[in-house]
Amino acid sequence: MALNSDKDLKMFYSIKEVADKIGVNESTLRYWENEFPQLSPKKSSNGVRKYTKDDIKTAHMIYHLVKERKLTIAGARQYLKGAGKREVAETNSHVVERLKAIREELLGIKAALDFL
Repeated sequence: MALNSDKDLKMFYSIKEVADKIGVNESTLRYWENEFPQLSPKKSSNGVRKYTKDDIKTAHMIYHLVKERKLTIAGARQYLKGAGKREVAETNSHVVERLKAIREELLGIKAALDFL
């Protein structure tokens, strides 16, 4: 999902908010934190994770590589380490998210037209 609401003014997001945005379980995000050094949200003194917008972008990239491109964890980790590939992965992830949003909008338009 794109970060385009008033909630975008937030500096930090909870693990639940991020899991919902990405479409994974909270345990998956915790696992990815262990597997990908690029995903390292800050933690409060009592251990509560605080994700930034950059953390969310990184999680989206990981999701794209692992769930959509079907790379293994090791393959996705290697891909993110590659020079310049992180930017490509980020762009690809953004394009996929935008296409999903466009698809949903088109399906809504189709449903409205079918109703007529």
